[in-house]
Amino acid sequence: MGSLSIWHWLIVLVVVLILFGGRGKIPELMGDFAKGIKNFKKGMSDDEETPPKPVENKTDDAPRT
Repeated sequence: MGSLSIWHWLIVLVVVLILFGGRGKIPELMGDFAKGIKNFKKGMSDDEETPPKPVENKTDDAPRT
């Protein structure tokens, strides 16, 4: 009862193949998720490299009425 039989290992193998292998939806979703994280990190590093430009406030010299 303490060890895993061949049936247990087969079930584990099938679950792993369904989740991470083949041409299923889950591997595609995980790949898209990884691409999203990479793009987010790239965008964050691009923001740090280019400092923001100061905004010029334009004021009128004419007095307000």
